[in-house]
Amino acid sequence: QVHLVESGGTLVQPGGSLRLSCATSGFRFDDRAIGWFRQAPGKEREGIACRNRNDRNTNYADSVKGRFTISSDNAKKTLYLQLNNLQPEDPAVYYCATRLNRLVGSCRTDAYDYYYWGQGTQVTVSS
Repeated sequence: QVHLVESGGTLVQPGGSLRLSCATSGFRFDDRAIGWFRQAPGKEREGIACRNRNDRNTNYADSVKGRFTISSDNAKKTLYLQLNNLQPEDPAVYYCATRLNRLVGSCRTDAYDYYYWGQGTQVTVSS
């Protein structure tokens, strides 16, 4: 059974940094596309970044390029998202998700591509 559990969300000051984790089980972590998404109150779920099979095959939304970095530890089957220079538009519940099956080629940050989802972790940005 596939499980994804996010952690690391907390209150951060503007300009601050944070690292989120997504612990996974139930599938081959090094053989599946996995992504990070976020959803703020009253807004649609937004794709942020994804990784397909390794950290050399990644894709980012324009809104976070240069500030957020996706990475992974295959031995721990854990996905990370480093958030730097957090801005007032970044507060949201952050989710990780993986596809139902393998993907050949580059991943997309389109939520419709992903089937299994975690419960999310809250990131708040405030002074």
